Amino acid sequence: MTKHLLAFIVVLTSMSAWAQTRPIEVHDRLAAESVGAKRVALTLDACSGRFDDDLIEFLIHDHIPATIFATKKWIERNPVGVAVIKAHLDLFDVEDHGENHIPAVIGAGRKVYGIPGEPDVIHLRREVTEGARAISATFGVAPHWYRGATAEYDAQAIDEIGKLGYKVAGFSLNADEGATLPRLAIEEKLSHIRAGDVIIAHMNKPASDSAEGLSVALLHLVTKGFVFVRLDQVDLQEVPATRLP
Repeated sequence: MTKHLLAFIVVLTSMSAWAQTRPIEVHDRLAAESVGAKRVALTLDACSGRFDDDLIEFLIHDHIPATIFATKKWIERNPVGVAVIKAHLDLFDVEDHGENHIPAVIGAGRKVYGIPGEPDVIHLRREVTEGARAISATFGVAPHWYRGATAEYDAQAIDEIGKLGYKVAGFSLNADEGATLPRLAIEEKLSHIRAGDVIIAHMNKPASDSAEGLSVALLHLVTKGFVFVRLDQVDLQEVPATRLP
């Protein structure tokens, strides 16, 4: 074997290893059998932070169901929000967003958007299982879906989450970009929705425009015949990362 060939093999091996550990967003839509009647799913992340009561009260008033991904940290900091959600479990499905909102990437020094990931698999397992335990203890319903902080994962983390018995919940339409977008930008994004889309937005930043933008846009979708479903009522299928408005 020549030195050039050996060097080429080393490069390919390194590229393959990098590809296996490089974080990816999981992009999901409703599974084909769940798309009928212009169905879409609204998912709301409660990372840490506070309780966006304007957004949740709007959903309650207009009977729009949603799946809430809550961390243990958010649950402990927001007893009023927890009480409101518990009183409306006919409308809200509560799923696992982890214990402390740590990205599902494994390895010392690894970060996503500047947020440190997990140093090892043991810590990832704790993040997932302690988050799930908090959901079960607080709301009386065991979660089946997991969404990691930043919604990015490496291959090892996805494998471990599956071994723990949870399905990774991706999305196809990012409505508020982490609750950073102004109202009109949120409305514009949701104007492009299609049947089968899974929306991600946030309910932990009441000072943001998320409540105002979502309330206008979601009511418009209802008038256009869209039907909102929760993730405990459907299944998802992964799609290529070709469309993330």
